[in-house]
Amino acid sequence: MPPRKAIGFLLTALNTLACSYFGNYVFFLLQQQHGFGNRENLLTCALHGLIYVPAAWFGGRFAERRGLTTSLKVGFAGMAVTLFAGGFLPSVAGVLVTVALWTVAMCFTWPALEAFATHGESDDGTKRMVGVYNLTWSSCAGLMYFAGGSLFEWLGPRSLFWIPSGILALQFALTLWLERLPDSPAAPAPSMPHHPEDAALHQPVSPATFLKMAWLANPFAYIAIHSFLAVVPGRSAELGLSVAQSGWFWAVWFLARLGTFFLLWQWGGWHYRFRWMLAAFIALIASYVVLLLGKSFAGLLAAQVVFGLATGLLYYASLFYSMDVGETQGEHGGIHEAAIGLGICLGPAVGAGALYLAPAQPHAGAFGVTALLLAGLMGLVGLRVKQ
Repeated sequence: MPPRKAIGFLLTALNTLACSYFGNYVFFLLQQQHGFGNRENLLTCALHGLIYVPAAWFGGRFAERRGLTTSLKVGFAGMAVTLFAGGFLPSVAGVLVTVALWTVAMCFTWPALEAFATHGESDDGTKRMVGVYNLTWSSCAGLMYFAGGSLFEWLGPRSLFWIPSGILALQFALTLWLERLPDSPAAPAPSMPHHPEDAALHQPVSPATFLKMAWLANPFAYIAIHSFLAVVPGRSAELGLSVAQSGWFWAVWFLARLGTFFLLWQWGGWHYRFRWMLAAFIALIASYVVLLLGKSFAGLLAAQVVFGLATGLLYYASLFYSMDVGETQGEHGGIHEAAIGLGICLGPAVGAGALYLAPAQPHAGAFGVTALLLAGLMGLVGLRVKQ
């Protein structure tokens, strides 16, 4: 692998570690230090998603027009400064302002990292690099969720700010080094226009429609993911789990998603096949219901495996089609990330709204989000029928 690509994947790994620790465990900080329950944590997550949508769209356009490394430097520096300053703002307002500014800065990084992974690649190289990219970030996400609870308990809640800010400062320095490295002559940019793979041309559904379906389905995966992650502190309390134990137990679905990414990378039979996307969406809904309402540890473990399989396929489809259909990979990466932000916002917002409307029903949020997921399933089928 050329040195520039290797550094790009190293940046992806470090960015995942930094963002996962703060983004996932800030809900425990809000629960323990500010008395946040499921409703308040869901609203915090919805705020994060609301900001994420326009910021990711702008971040993708910025990366496409101003350059990938320029976008990375803006994002890494912005997050590092924001989290470092946030460590001195212990009030709930300080935490929420930190979340908001961190979200904006983060959206300059992910579209650029996604585009960097596939930049200058042939059609076969694009498939390979998307696989490496997904394995890189998902393995680090699972590792940090598994270890994050222990770090939180051992080093204290302020470590949510100090550790990521240090990692991000290192990323900024690595990006400066990356800029000085020449492009590899062994991997020139393809001279021919990029076209979707052959499998896309032998299906009743056009590649453009598959891209639209993926951009619809993946936000609903993130509706389920973040509606779940925001209430993990509450679910863990119900199950009698400490913060460290919570990280160990709920990391199972992250590992299942990692395994799914590896399988999908090695086997391309799911490319441009609607039935795989449909099956993943149905499995997403079923496993989400069990995760939010289940009481048995065995049942919850099984649901996590299914949840990881479903979210893995829906995410991989969105990113793969974003890179495989069309030329503007940075901009498409921004749309892919903006769609994720839409899911991050809508799911928790609906969950919180349901809890406000039915405060006596502790499962109102789960029911509201499930109804939203069912509406998304109908939309996915509708896109296929219209083709």
